[in-house]
Amino acid sequence: MNERTTHADYADRLERVFRWLADHLDDTLDLVRLADVACLSPYHFHRVYRAMQGETAAETVRRLRLHRAAVELITGELPVARIARRAGYGSQEAFTRAFKSAYGVPPARYRASFVPIPAASRQESEMETTTYEVTLRNTSPIRVAALSHSGPYVNIGNTFERMMAMAGGQGLLGPGIRTFGVYYDDPAATPASALRSDACLVIPDGVVPTGDLQVREIRGGRYAVVLHVGSYAELERPYKWLYGTWLVQSGEEPDNAPIVEEYLKDARTVPQSELETEIWLPLR
Repeated sequence: MNERTTHADYADRLERVFRWLADHLDDTLDLVRLADVACLSPYHFHRVYRAMQGETAAETVRRLRLHRAAVELITGELPVARIARRAGYGSQEAFTRAFKSAYGVPPARYRASFVPIPAASRQESEMETTTYEVTLRNTSPIRVAALSHSGPYVNIGNTFERMMAMAGGQGLLGPGIRTFGVYYDDPAATPASALRSDACLVIPDGVVPTGDLQVREIRGGRYAVVLHVGSYAELERPYKWLYGTWLVQSGEEPDNAPIVEEYLKDARTVPQSELETEIWLPLR
């Protein structure tokens, strides 16, 4: 019991660190300040963080900043040089090298691949549009521990970081863990501040999480499943294809249940360009 309690205490401290980092992503990384947030000695904080998270605090910040940069490249009009500075890089060249290493292409090409197609060229360009393969899948209900997230879906990664810290403290992590995101609202029809979602981790029957982790159940039944390989920032592309191309031609109807995503690879251990996400569209 003492070992589990101690582990849970450390996990709670790291959860506070994740929350602080998400709220201060533009601040200079200060390990002494993070140690204070975690109520740990500065002499030992970084070793504890790296041992429990599998990466350094600097690597966490770099990953979160690059994800934000990818979103800004896709959705905004800030110059690449300004995005580079906001991501903490002293030069655009250094940012380009880091971004290409993580996302597979330079920032300018990444942005260009998401530029809307002019109407006059759309029909010709549609022949080159990425398509996906849909798998129809039947699944049993899936019991999960969930941490609620409110606000833009692109920021749910911060909630996942906190959820994993909490789950680790409660002994819920182990080999073969499965993580899901459940998304309750359409971001095109709902203000970003009002969007609702859950960061989820599969748990066995009989296990009851504590604290802010709540037991939820992902609906069992039929799903249309699409695999997306690449950054989470790019997920709008397979969503548009799934709803705008496949669904309207499939003869299927969506069920009255939220969309689900399963994350098949760990963003801390593989490049963003190699992440794998399954999108599960519930069907009647």
